[in-house]
Amino acid sequence: MTDTRADTHHQEDTEKITKGVSILTGDPKTAILKLSGHMIIAMLLLSAYNLVDAIWVAGLGPGALAAVGFITPFFMIIIGIGVGTGAGTSSAIARRIGARDKTGADNTAGHAILLAIMLSVFLTIFLLIFIEPLVISIGAGETAYLAVEYGQVIFIGTFFMLFTNIAYGILRSEGDTKRTMYAMGAASIVNIILDPVLIYGAGMGVAGAAWATVISMGLVSGVLAYWFVIKKDTYVSFAYSSFVQNKAIYYGILSVGVPASLEFFLMAVMQGILNLILVMVSGTDAVAVYTASWRVVMFAIVPLIAIGTTVVSVAGATYGSKQYEKLSLVHTFSIQLGIGISIITAILTWIFAPFIAALFTYSETSVMLTPSIVVFLQIFCLFYLFVPPGIMSGSLFQGTGRGTTSLVINFFRSIVFIVLFAYLFAVVMDYGEIGVLWGLVTGNIIGGAVAYIWTRLYIVSLIKNDARKPTSSE
Repeated sequence: MTDTRADTHHQEDTEKITKGVSILTGDPKTAILKLSGHMIIAMLLLSAYNLVDAIWVAGLGPGALAAVGFITPFFMIIIGIGVGTGAGTSSAIARRIGARDKTGADNTAGHAILLAIMLSVFLTIFLLIFIEPLVISIGAGETAYLAVEYGQVIFIGTFFMLFTNIAYGILRSEGDTKRTMYAMGAASIVNIILDPVLIYGAGMGVAGAAWATVISMGLVSGVLAYWFVIKKDTYVSFAYSSFVQNKAIYYGILSVGVPASLEFFLMAVMQGILNLILVMVSGTDAVAVYTASWRVVMFAIVPLIAIGTTVVSVAGATYGSKQYEKLSLVHTFSIQLGIGISIITAILTWIFAPFIAALFTYSETSVMLTPSIVVFLQIFCLFYLFVPPGIMSGSLFQGTGRGTTSLVINFFRSIVFIVLFAYLFAVVMDYGEIGVLWGLVTGNIIGGAVAYIWTRLYIVSLIKNDARKPTSSE
């Protein structure tokens, strides 16, 4: 009797998971809308934590906020490696699912977890040893000791950052974005609760914010491991007995994962260079203003990033099943959806900019930053409108296994266009910190246009090459 119930329960779980896979491999519009909805909620909660974290840290003064800003580039590298490897995992597994190869999907997931372990060991040791000279090299100055205090704790949780992002990638690849939402949401809520308790209640200051992050990620890592290893009700399964080492699988993950991770590295480099330019033209207070404003921007574009992560899985499954005509629909619809959201975001940000700025300037030592943050937020409204073409184009390339192309596109956008125009406007044309913002906007517009054109040409070439292939009857 017990066995019958267990079989019934397993059958129900299988049917539930199969629905997720069927959505992933069905109509692209439906897949993007249904799957990205959960991801938007999950990532909004995650970004809410980042925003709340900055607000609590702001109460410690501009020095603490700037210190977090100087650690942000290195934190982004870790997150970037995790998200990048997660994207590579999601793309590789989704392509296996599209090709109806479950055994290959399971084996790919096992290889991804091994990568998380190996990468985390190296990164943790390296960053803990070299954090002080690194933050000094990017202009931390008198805030260096606070940056080190914050960074040393954050880097202890490197494995949790990598594991959670790869686990999220596995869940997304099988269309299980609902469970991803639960895990990401739980991590954010725990973090939000712990922030004031550890920062002020326990008197840990900026280190308390870091501990809140590490503890929350550790707890959620335990939940994810429980789902995969003990409960075993996911579509992708782990079994040591069926695991077979295969270099080609590592290559399949890393061919997308490494370029996707390097995209975050490029973002970190861009942030580091912009921090240097801001210090050069306006001092460390400008970095504090930019750090606070950028947290808002990252929160505002969360729906776009969420749609982009969904596009990776949908494009991967579509490409794996060789339905190349659908890739055009995936690309066009995701951009249209993103632009619609961006317009609403820009309007709301413009209206509420003064109220948002007040959240970061409630202490006596930071109130003088209010006008600058308002100006930054309002200029960023134009930035939002041109983000979708870049994100969706890069995601489509990642989904089809061409991570290097996505990396090249983002290199031109972040390093060539944005940094070039930021330096030109801020330093050469002497517009100061406002020039940095206009450099961001201008570089993003040009980069988005290049990404869109490149992707359309790629999709057309896929369809033409497929049409030239002889059919089996020939």
